[in-house]
Amino acid sequence: MEKEDPGLYDYWPYLDRPKLTWPNGARVALWVAPNIEYYEIDPPASPKRVAWPRPYPAILPYAQRDYGNRAGHWRMMEVLDRYGVRGSVSLNVAVCEHHPEIIEECKNRGWEFFSHGIYNTRYCYDMDEAQERAIIEDALETVEKHTGQRVAGWLAPALTHTERTMDLLAEYGILYTCDLFCDDQPQPVTVRQGRFISIPYSLEMNDIIVYNVNLQPPRSYADKLKANFDQLYEEGAGSGTVMCIPLHAYAVGQPHRIGALAEALEYITGHDGVWLTTGREIAEWYNEHHYDTALADIAARKGGSGI
Repeated sequence: MEKEDPGLYDYWPYLDRPKLTWPNGARVALWVAPNIEYYEIDPPASPKRVAWPRPYPAILPYAQRDYGNRAGHWRMMEVLDRYGVRGSVSLNVAVCEHHPEIIEECKNRGWEFFSHGIYNTRYCYDMDEAQERAIIEDALETVEKHTGQRVAGWLAPALTHTERTMDLLAEYGILYTCDLFCDDQPQPVTVRQGRFISIPYSLEMNDIIVYNVNLQPPRSYADKLKANFDQLYEEGAGSGTVMCIPLHAYAVGQPHRIGALAEALEYITGHDGVWLTTGREIAEWYNEHHYDTALADIAARKGGSGI
């Protein structure tokens, strides 16, 4: 049977949208999302996806990812500090128990924590509602216990979802999702109750896609980040845009790659009109200043009452 589009958002062309403004007239809202993850060496079996291509013990891929938490994270954190960038942590919340030292260092810097599931080796495919609620509740409780923060955002573990994920997130008071990769500005998401938005989170600027999928060298990554920024900065003169840089310490934190990130951040932060911010701050600003206008414009274009 053919599956229907889940209807999470309306088609809303970039052209002639209501003007989006950022604090102090900024053109671009820049947020950096370090994915701080925990990969189990022998996770529970998933009926739809194998965590590791090698049989147990999958030491090679496990240890490669462990490098990020042991070495790469600290290198990445130093670069963000250097350019005054606060991270918005896409957190496998089990890290709070496994590596509390990392959480403490992020807290000390005023970084945001949003949820990336419990482990990155546990997937949401075919979960029933009770199981999915348990993941959300675990994330909310664990992050608040260890950081004092209420989770405001969500990036599904390994980008896996069910048909009810967005509805449940909104029900629990989470403000935004990073799982819709369809725009360079925030937008309302259709949920059965409450207010919920999508914040741009870029797979194109994601270090894992650049390095591990597209097999590009560090020079190419620096050039891509700068070119992406230049275009969004130009467009942002007319209406504000969002640039997200998703990072993984086991990739970008390698000694031969960290310089490319530093080069790009030096370039970007050297421009006026860049709001160095977090996912939570973007969501809160958008909800207060633009959500209702966006909803009305979407409704007017399709001749309906909106979401």
